[in-house]
Amino acid sequence: MPGFLSRTVFRCFRRLERLADWVTGAAGPYFVCFAIVLTSLGTVSFFDVIAPSLPYPWLTIPICCLVALNMHLHYFWVCTVPPGFVEDGPRAEGTGLLWARRRSRRPLTGVRWTGPLHITPARMRRCRKCGLAKPERTHHCRICNRCVLKFDHHCPWINQCVGLHNERHFVLFMMYLVIGALCLAVTGYRKALFVLFVNYDFGWTHRVPSVLFLLTYIISVVLCLAVGIMLMYHLGSIAMGVTSVEAHDHEEYRKQARARGEAFLNSYDLGMYRNLQLFFNVGERGYPFYTLFLPLRVMPYTDGRSWARREGWEMHAGVREGDEITDEESDRDDV
Repeated sequence: MPGFLSRTVFRCFRRLERLADWVTGAAGPYFVCFAIVLTSLGTVSFFDVIAPSLPYPWLTIPICCLVALNMHLHYFWVCTVPPGFVEDGPRAEGTGLLWARRRSRRPLTGVRWTGPLHITPARMRRCRKCGLAKPERTHHCRICNRCVLKFDHHCPWINQCVGLHNERHFVLFMMYLVIGALCLAVTGYRKALFVLFVNYDFGWTHRVPSVLFLLTYIISVVLCLAVGIMLMYHLGSIAMGVTSVEAHDHEEYRKQARARGEAFLNSYDLGMYRNLQLFFNVGERGYPFYTLFLPLRVMPYTDGRSWARREGWEMHAGVREGDEITDEESDRDDV
């Protein structure tokens, strides 16, 4: 009887989880529209109300325009560039105006950056959900119902997954969104206090209504704090060489290794500087550093079927065969 009750409760939670997944997928386009409205409203409010009174306009206005351009275009990229699915095959680098140019097209394997960089083929296994062979660091998204290369999470605000090909744009969008919201919050507080405590219409000569500016200011402060926390989490994960999914998995690996008197070590972790360098794909065998300040398309350093690892490592230290956490283990209907 207790076993029957526990299975029933577990299945009820699984159905609720699937319902939440369906709602998240169906509401994705509305989240995207809402995000476009918010970012556009913030941009218009800043340039209409705050920008005319900024000091040194010959310097500050171009910088603000660059921040706004990066924010909007990176959001466009993260929403329109597919994250990378196992059935799609490797992608070719583009040649258009919005594509960055590599420093060198020589392969990464064996090249010295701050030491030798070892690129090893990914181990393969078959997904029980879609039946396709998938390389390591690939996970099956329940909402998209497809296997995503270097899956991080499914984001309703972009209406798709964050994966190998759009994760760089996702992080840079959050970075420029935080910078833009912070600039509005710091430079617009006097205008907001004036609207709030003096008079909504007295002396207000801007095209954006005073009440709408005040609402935009409050939303900007909230976004700066909320997205700033998310950005710090993602940058910390990148610096440690893990995705959001792997961060959870590695905690389980550490517990398993600790129970055996061993220590878990992440084979993808090449050190903070190298991890950031590979993620943004900048440096000697990547793209120029100016690609961090211009919203250009950039290919990842790998096609998702091979990965940079610590020298001489074929897998994580402290993980034995059978320890690996799979997507299927979290989707079983029994207990």
